[in-house]
Amino acid sequence: MKTREEVLREAIDLITGPRAEEYGDAKDNHQRIADLWSVILGIKVTAAQVVLCMIAVKIARLIQTIWHYDSWKDIGGYSGIGGEITSSSERDPRTTKQPTFPSDKLPD
Repeated sequence: MKTREEVLREAIDLITGPRAEEYGDAKDNHQRIADLWSVILGIKVTAAQVVLCMIAVKIARLIQTIWHYDSWKDIGGYSGIGGEITSSSERDPRTTKQPTFPSDKLPD
């Protein structure tokens, strides 16, 4: 059984090691994803929202396989990235300002 500390240390190692090397700076990468999703969806998506959606993907997978360790570890990693993005001292509006959505435009 892994301790919570071990899970979080593995998440830290992942987002500061292999993933950082593969995808580059996490804030820049999530902003690129947000920019692409904005075009695809036709609405403004922020980097913080990308992180929330990726956490939701992991939760959806855990509903099917609650014991899948990598999803738990990934949620820890995404939480760290989201905290970093939203705690920026500059409060970069590209990554932290939440758009408003008219309720009549939300999917049924």
